[in-house]
Amino acid sequence: MPLSPEDVSRIADLARLELRPSEEAAMRTQLNDFFAIVVQMSAVDTRGVEPLYTPLAAVHEAPLRLRDDIVTEDDRRAANQRSAPAVEDGLFLVPQVIE
Repeated sequence: MPLSPEDVSRIADLARLELRPSEEAAMRTQLNDFFAIVVQMSAVDTRGVEPLYTPLAAVHEAPLRLRDDIVTEDDRRAANQRSAPAVEDGLFLVPQVIE
């Protein structure tokens, strides 16, 4: 289902974008083209296809280059929280902003 001009206005508002009418029309075309590609891709049966962690894995065996998971810095939590107005159990306390 193609996006309406109202849909594009709502998306722009949510993204905090200020679009001129000509930009809105171009954005609508681009978004509709994008969603058409998504619909086309979702029609492909991918059952049994393993996800790729790198596009190179489709061509040849590509080993993962992972580094050792070791601590490289000192624990500076207490020093970083010294200037905080409120801390409890190692967590920063902030005023509630959402009810």
